[in-house]
Order: sequence, then C-alpha cells, then structure tokens
Amino acid sequence: MEKFIINGGIPLSGELTPSGNKNAALPLLAATLLTAEPIILHNVPNILDVKAMLQLLISLNVKIEQLNPTSYKFDASDVRPANLDPDLCRKIRASILLAGPLISRVGELYLPPPGGDIIGRRRVDTHCLAFSRLGVKTNYADNRFHFSSKALKGADILLDEASVTATENTIMASIFAEGETTIRNAASEPHIQELCQFLNMLGADISNIGSNTLKITGVKDLHGGEFSIGPDYLEVVSFIGAAVVTGGSIRIRNAGVKHLDMIHLVMNRLGVDWETNGDDIFVPQNQKLVIEPDLGNAIPEISVMPWPAFPTDLMSISIVIATQSKGSILFHDWMYPSRMFFTDKLVSMGAQIVLCDPHRCIVQGPTPLSGAPLESPDIRAGMALVLAALSARGKSVLRNVAQIDRGYQEVDLKLKRLGADIERLSD
Repeated sequence: MEKFIINGGIPLSGELTPSGNKNAALPLLAATLLTAEPIILHNVPNILDVKAMLQLLISLNVKIEQLNPTSYKFDASDVRPANLDPDLCRKIRASILLAGPLISRVGELYLPPPGGDIIGRRRVDTHCLAFSRLGVKTNYADNRFHFSSKALKGADILLDEASVTATENTIMASIFAEGETTIRNAASEPHIQELCQFLNMLGADISNIGSNTLKITGVKDLHGGEFSIGPDYLEVVSFIGAAVVTGGSIRIRNAGVKHLDMIHLVMNRLGVDWETNGDDIFVPQNQKLVIEPDLGNAIPEISVMPWPAFPTDLMSISIVIATQSKGSILFHDWMYPSRMFFTDKLVSMGAQIVLCDPHRCIVQGPTPLSGAPLESPDIRAGMALVLAALSARGKSVLRNVAQIDRGYQEVDLKLKRLGADIERLSD
C-alpha cells in the first residue's frame, strides 16, 4: 500500500489540464463490446478502475492495443461469455456495466456481484427490472447473477430510480432490441450524454439525449469508430477546491465549462467563484469564503439531487470547503448512508462539524485545520481529505491512497506541479 505525506499551508499556483472523465470512460469501455469492428478511444484516464475494466474486457476475449498513454484500440469481434473473476468484479462498481452489452451481443452473462466504494447499499434491482422489460431473464444463485435472453424486444421502461449505471445498462441493452424502447426517469449526467453520443456515432438511434426520457430505435448492428472522452468535471471541481482552501490561484485548461453551471451556483453559496474564458477556468486568489444564508438569515442547505442538480460525488469536497468559509451550512446526502462518515477525520483536524445522522451534517466555519494521520475511505472522501491536508498547518499522513488512484490520475504529481508539498511513499 501507499500513502501521501502532505505538508499543508502552501497556496497553489499554476495551471493544469484534467484527465478524461472516469464516469464516462467506464461505460464507454463496456460499450466497445457492442460492435465487431475496431474502436479507438482517446483521453482514457490512467486510473485503477479503468485498469480493472480493461482486465475484465480481456477476459471476455477482447483484443486491446495501447496506442499511447491515454489511447486504446479495441477489437471485440470474437467476444464470448466468460467466468469473470469475482475479485476483479468486486474492485469496481462498473463491472455491472458489462451486462447490457453482453446481453445484446451474445445473449448471456454470468456476473459476480459488483463492488466499488463503501458508501452504503447500492442496489442492482433497477438494472434487473429494466432488463426484464426487454425480455431478459435474471437469476441470482451461488453468489452470482445469470442474465439470459433469446430475443430482445423494445419496451416502455420506467426506471424505479434515476440510477446512472442502470440508465447506461438499459441503453446498451436496448441498442439491438426489436422496435422502439422508451426509458423514462432516466439519469442525464454528462457521462450518460457522452455514452449516447458515442453510440450514435457508431450507428445507434438514440434521441432526446440529455433529458430524462430517452428514445431508442433498435438497429441491426454497430460499426467501428474513434471517440475522445471529455474532461472529468469532478476532477475539475476538486482542483478548484484545492486552490480555494489553500488561498491559491490556478488556471484549468479544457475544463468542460458547459457542465458546471449548477455546481457554480452551489459553490457561490460557499463564497467560491471562478472566471471562464472559452473552455478554461481561472480561480482567483482572493475568494470571499462567506456562506450565503437563506432569506431571513436562515441556515442554508446543500442537498444532492439527480443531474442537472448538485451531484453526490462532490458532497465531500464541498464539506471541506465549508470548513474554511464563514458561517453555518447544512449538507444533506440522502443517497448514501455512509457518505458523511469521513467527517470524523475533519473533526480530528479541528473542523467544527455536527454529524446529525448518516445523511446530514452541519458545518460551522471558518476553522483552521491541523495536520493529522488520515485514511482514505473511498474515492471522493479520499480526495476531500487531500484538500483538508493541503489546507492544514503541519504534516498529514494519508494512507490507503489506492482509493484515490481509482478515480484520479496522478493526483499527487498534478498537485506537486502546482506547488503542493506532497510525496507518495510505500506504507
């Protein structure tokens, strides 16, 4: 295992370019299974979750050629079902995304339970219910799922929750279904839009992209193509937060500004602002960092909701920023019952946080933070603790950084180029 040694209190400065979107890369990698013709993907992030997905594709007999550090060529012409490695599937939540493409291509899949972050129960029922509407039979026995179908038929599907991965899986399972499929209560995050655009480029017929009602007309097959993954907006906001809590100033190139409007509004409530120039973002040094109260001077609330509202994956980062903003604010993440549990580590550093219940906490700021021994519990909380350590006075030791490496490419090297005092060591 590896750890970060971080000496905080140094303002960041300089510029960086974010890596490809992790949450787009994983479904796009799965979607390469849908065609027998070659696919080339560019701007693939070099992260642990992607490496695990590549290994799963290889086990399905996909031929993969790395063209450069962030570009890959895929040949799934001879794809076949396989006994997927349970340990590998447990490493990533995205292993469930293999179901939709393989049901479409070969009609069958045995899949061990998917893994991912330990942030509470993450049900797969929505996937199974949607598949059943298309004519897929699902059986769970001996700690694995068996999906099978002889003929997929389009259907009107109402998802029982606006699940991102269930929406992606249903899209991919519907591509070759006979007739028209309507997916209602679909999630609409940028990475889902990117998946739809990629599939349409290959010959799929998906309309209403970006809405919560998708229309898919089945096609006979897909051809090959070349596609570049967009920037990771979660990484962009993480580095904005790093600049803000250290009192620094940075420029982020190719930041994917079009997806940041709601996030910008929410960050304004924490006293954080930035400037845009084309697709670049400039974070100025002198941030207001005063929490904006609701009318009547009531304590404001930041609550996560399905896109285009504020995303759950930025809750941890926002809590750290709030520790450095003047005022009180309530955070509410109803999606995951373990998202807030990392706040005890912030309290140990000097933050004033009241954990109301597993879903809510109140932050009173600003409070100076002090370096402390820390451990990364999941991708997003891990990155949030990096921000806390960068803000803190003194040295912090952050262990289990492999969790961060699952979603952030070379985060320590990028921070070091911005002037941070951070070292990666074997633990």
